[in-house]
Amino acid sequence: MSNDNLQSASKHVLAPLPYAENALAPVISARTISLHYGKHHKGYIDNLNKLIAGTELAELTLEKIIAATAGKADKTVIFNNAAQAWNHAFYWSSLSPMGGGEPPAVLKQKIEAVFGTMDACKKELATAATAQFGSGWAWFVLDGNKLKVLKTGNADSPLAKGIKPLLTIDVWEHAYYLDYQNRRADYVAAVLDKLINWNFVSENLV
Repeated sequence: MSNDNLQSASKHVLAPLPYAENALAPVISARTISLHYGKHHKGYIDNLNKLIAGTELAELTLEKIIAATAGKADKTVIFNNAAQAWNHAFYWSSLSPMGGGEPPAVLKQKIEAVFGTMDACKKELATAATAQFGSGWAWFVLDGNKLKVLKTGNADSPLAKGIKPLLTIDVWEHAYYLDYQNRRADYVAAVLDKLINWNFVSENLV
């Protein structure tokens, strides 16, 4: 994802969704997207702009704010809102109405070289997403030159550890509860099967 889609240098803005609010239905309903994008994601951006107004962070990109505040107890609230703003923008691009299925051939070869099969890779992603205790995220990442699956709690992001995200699945309850209630595993399975944007992963590997 280009930086232009993730931040504005002086005032962070809610970038448009890459598809219509109803485009991911029936896997994710328009009602869920409206609440998740229009309330939760927007809320993080609005909070961040208030928190950094008039500070040395006000002119920084989201990535630089995350790097500058990660692990600093007095900057936790800023980190949480900046990281959640970035994570959500990345999540929307990790999904596609035309997603799921097989990745592009080059990416598939790279995944199979590490995980053995695509099914094994998706199983590891599903396990990370369902095993994350409480709120958080499952990630497919490039750690150095190795493809890996990670999970993070709450607002945490691989960016804070210098690891490159390739895709993410949001497992905060607001991402799925209206559609799946407490059946997180069903949500994760449906996303992996029908919505994961493997082309986005390929773009991030370049």
